[in-house]
Amino acid sequence: MMKKWFQLLFAVIGGTLGLQWSDTIGKPLFEVIGTVTGIHEIKGQGAWMFGVGALFFYSMSSWALNSLLKVMVQGEERAANMPAADMLAGAAGMVMGLLVSSVLLNPLARAGIFNPLLHMLCIAIFSYAGYRMGILKKEELLAALDKRRSDRRRGASGEAKEFEEHKILDTSVIIDGRIADICKTGFIEGTLVIPEFVLEELQHIADSSDLLKRNRGRRGLDILNKIQKELDVKVLIYEGDFEEISEVDSKLVKLAKLLQGKVITNDFNLNKVCELQGVSVLNINDLANAVKPVVLPGEEILVQVIKDGKEHGQGVAYLDDGTMIVVEGGRDFIGTTLDVLVTSVLQTSAGRMIFAKPKLLEKAL
Repeated sequence: MMKKWFQLLFAVIGGTLGLQWSDTIGKPLFEVIGTVTGIHEIKGQGAWMFGVGALFFYSMSSWALNSLLKVMVQGEERAANMPAADMLAGAAGMVMGLLVSSVLLNPLARAGIFNPLLHMLCIAIFSYAGYRMGILKKEELLAALDKRRSDRRRGASGEAKEFEEHKILDTSVIIDGRIADICKTGFIEGTLVIPEFVLEELQHIADSSDLLKRNRGRRGLDILNKIQKELDVKVLIYEGDFEEISEVDSKLVKLAKLLQGKVITNDFNLNKVCELQGVSVLNINDLANAVKPVVLPGEEILVQVIKDGKEHGQGVAYLDDGTMIVVEGGRDFIGTTLDVLVTSVLQTSAGRMIFAKPKLLEKAL
């Protein structure tokens, strides 16, 4: 039923246009027909043009309706699959494009320089350009809106609230797992941000055919599940992406700049890239080294020598936190527990190393 009404509307539109064009198109056409047929006067030219226009548009109505429905269905599917953030950013960009076109083209249109059809075409181009620009600059727009909203809240309350900093987790620190223990102690403040592109990388690792990679990926997903469900910390899943950037590390740096947050990692290379880009970094390995117990030369430690050292006569022991202790002359005490005296401490990029010698040898001297 709806299709018939649409066809009837199309026929009326076609007939009306044919009637309007009877003088510009119909009259010359009927003169040609009269010359060919020998009929010098054809009556009812307006009715003939109305009928021709109505018949032509009626015949085209089915194709036009099918095309229109197809475009509408495609538009609905795209709108359904498009994230709300993309739609808002695109709409904001389109409004800006309309404003720019109004400012630039209206004076020309009033002066009669622009053709109406050309004017409409330029408006469509400006609107589409604004829409595309809004999509590309979505993250910047959302970050600016979020900052403006936070500033308004602080201004309305009359007092400056504490800034809630974002801590962005990378893939390596999630797989490492120590971040969950750190969050449990309450040393991490603010909101933990888990980007969706990091989740996708974890999922890809968890689906790997390599057993080691697969176990690492599943461990990372388990750690995230623990952080979300068992720990009292704020977790934000950032759904945005930077399609123009392929590397995950570069996306993390870009996101940290947008959110004005810090990247939590234990990746040495990402640490250096963030430093070069001016992004703050919290390195789990640096934290682990910082909280290791301080040992000074001359202190006495009870250790168990477990294996040979690299040099002749050396033995190797470990503290509870994994710090290596090289015991001079400790090879003869492998498998035994003894008191040693610290002689020196060496701090390297890999961690802290302690050199010591058995207390028994010190007494013998």
